[in-house]
Amino acid sequence: MKIKYNSPTVLTYAFLSAVVLLLSQLFFHSLTQTWFLVPGKGGFDPSRIRDWITLFTHVIGHSSWNHLLSNFAFILLIGPMLETSYGSFSLLLMIAVTALVTGVLNVLLFRTALLGASGVVFMMILLSSFTNFTEGEIPLTFILVLALYLGREIFNSFNANNVSEFAHIAGGFCGSLFGFFRPVKRE
Repeated sequence: MKIKYNSPTVLTYAFLSAVVLLLSQLFFHSLTQTWFLVPGKGGFDPSRIRDWITLFTHVIGHSSWNHLLSNFAFILLIGPMLETSYGSFSLLLMIAVTALVTGVLNVLLFRTALLGASGVVFMMILLSSFTNFTEGEIPLTFILVLALYLGREIFNSFNANNVSEFAHIAGGFCGSLFGFFRPVKRE
């Protein structure tokens, strides 16, 4: 038996995120802050290329190993199935769009910075309920996942914490739209 790099988009994403955190903790202490953190409302400077880049890269950076592991436990569990169903490039595009949507909404609506892959996690959670989707139907699993995961995030958004429930909700919304409008890859 041999080990197979079975999910190139998901595995590369996971390894890249781990390398960024490792480099940030060991050698370049401002790396995450500089290149992987979306500034909040009032902190985004349209003249700085770095701020535009972080609209995409914030889903790669993480504040700690616990933060990274809690996100990638889900991504590594759900992502390969989605990559098989939708294709590597399509999943990469969905991750990039989710990053951009959550980053832009954060810049427009919140004063706090945004960091991490939790919006991507929620995109994948909602999208996964569409893997056996038949056109013209709404999967009951989607309704239940929507109620459980996003309902909890809406409820938690009223608590003071360091979690961006709004990024979770926006990521789930992206996953729902991708599921409804992006047909599963047929081979």
